[in-house]
Amino acid sequence: MRIKPMAAVAAVVPFVALATPAHAAVARPIPVPAGTTAAWVVFDRKAGKIVATRYAHRKFRSASVVKILIAIDYLERRKSVPAADARLLKVMLRSSDDDAASAFWDRGGKGQIIVRTARKLGLSDTTPPPASKPGFWGYTSLSAYDVVRTYRYLLDSADARVRDLILGHLRASTPCGTDGFDQTFGIPRAVPRPWAVKQGWSGFGATPPGKCDAKSMAAPVSWIAQRATGSGVPDYGRPVLHTTGLAGAGDRLVMAVLTAHPAGSTWSASVKRVTDLTAALHRSVS
Repeated sequence: MRIKPMAAVAAVVPFVALATPAHAAVARPIPVPAGTTAAWVVFDRKAGKIVATRYAHRKFRSASVVKILIAIDYLERRKSVPAADARLLKVMLRSSDDDAASAFWDRGGKGQIIVRTARKLGLSDTTPPPASKPGFWGYTSLSAYDVVRTYRYLLDSADARVRDLILGHLRASTPCGTDGFDQTFGIPRAVPRPWAVKQGWSGFGATPPGKCDAKSMAAPVSWIAQRATGSGVPDYGRPVLHTTGLAGAGDRLVMAVLTAHPAGSTWSASVKRVTDLTAALHRSVS
């Protein structure tokens, strides 16, 4: 991951506003495991309101969820996409490829990408990585509320070319990431199809705990946190695991479940926590 200083940005594009958490219909309480920090927002497009929310504006480090913003920024700043970049977008969005993200990050001005997209989409909780970590795109800070707002932008306001390409890839998310980790935790395991997902993970190490079976329903763990030092990053030193996306016929539900786990947590234990939370959350709003 990486980042650069930034420039002025486009005006916020208006789109159907989200109900604010203060006025949202909150689903029945869902227990969160001790030591785990969890935040979520679920927006029901049919009802036109948020139907579940917890710590909606609490900031987390983005891990690979930021790849959606990287893709939006890249696509909206050009009219055509070279074949080589189309391949990079595909592997970045479907298989969460870190090298592809870093290529777009460097070319797009690093932190400038976050400034541009946050201003354009009206993301009040989304900020670039610390100035001391310009290359670490996964150290972007964001909230569950802003993630849901980003999906709403894609569905309701983005040009069809941008919307269809990004969501098309997220609908075809691969079971295994390019780094060998299984990326079917959370929504893919807990929610019936159809769905479109973008997962995020950071702080679990560089080596998968086991071989990812592409035929199974099983998300990569980012090695980025392993290579960074310092602070200024939400939950620095704790592994994070996020599951975000669209669920149900007609993309009825927009879901974002962001979590930070106790230091030293294993991949398998963290995956179970996130998947159990997501399943309980989905049942509560279905």
